[in-house]
Amino acid sequence: MKTLKSILILGILLTTSSIMGQEKTAAELLREEAATPNLQMYVIEREIPNAGQLTSEELIGVSKTSCSVLDDMGPAIKWVNSFVTDNKIYCVYLAADIELVREHAKKGGFPANTISKVANVIDPSTAENR
Repeated sequence: MKTLKSILILGILLTTSSIMGQEKTAAELLREEAATPNLQMYVIEREIPNAGQLTSEELIGVSKTSCSVLDDMGPAIKWVNSFVTDNKIYCVYLAADIELVREHAKKGGFPANTISKVANVIDPSTAENR
């Protein structure tokens, strides 16, 4: 089970993401984060029964709530993207510290069952830097 979870998290981090209207890989985002030492990348696992059955309208509502909380919290925390599975949502955030991630979850009314700081990210471009 632990291996499956690791593979899923790695898959999440290898996908392209959109932040501020520009397509970037998770590896590019982590490199940018390294250039901005006050932000670190986190993966949040949210256990939400039947998350995969949420309607588009429900997902829009959750997204609006998250963005509203982020606007109030300021630039020290940014939502990169989220991945909805059957019973969980995995979210990638950039934040100054883990406490901001917890605060966002509390203010938004979202579970944050596991919060993990990302140590490194690899993607196909990693192979090119042999």
